[in-house]
Amino acid sequence: MNKEEILIKAKDLVSTDRNKTHGDAYKNHADIAEYWNLFLDDKLKPMANITPSDVAIMMILLKISRNNKGEKFNIDNFVDMAGYAAIAGEIDDTGSF
Repeated sequence: MNKEEILIKAKDLVSTDRNKTHGDAYKNHADIAEYWNLFLDDKLKPMANITPSDVAIMMILLKISRNNKGEKFNIDNFVDMAGYAAIAGEIDDTGSF
């Protein structure tokens, strides 16, 4: 896949109705943030709470780690990174998805 195809694939993934399989993107990221905050509460005090945008950015970091550790190239890591970047940008720009 070239860069345009990766971005088109990411656009298709974030533009289609994924609510049936993943739920609302903002609500999903807000819920993940809450779970992570609960889990990390004692470990990270007195840090601020994780936000939905933080979740999207940390998912990019997860995909970077998977890409760096994988034995075999997986284009999905790059498509997902682009998708999470779009989600983070929209959350930060509008306050929701």
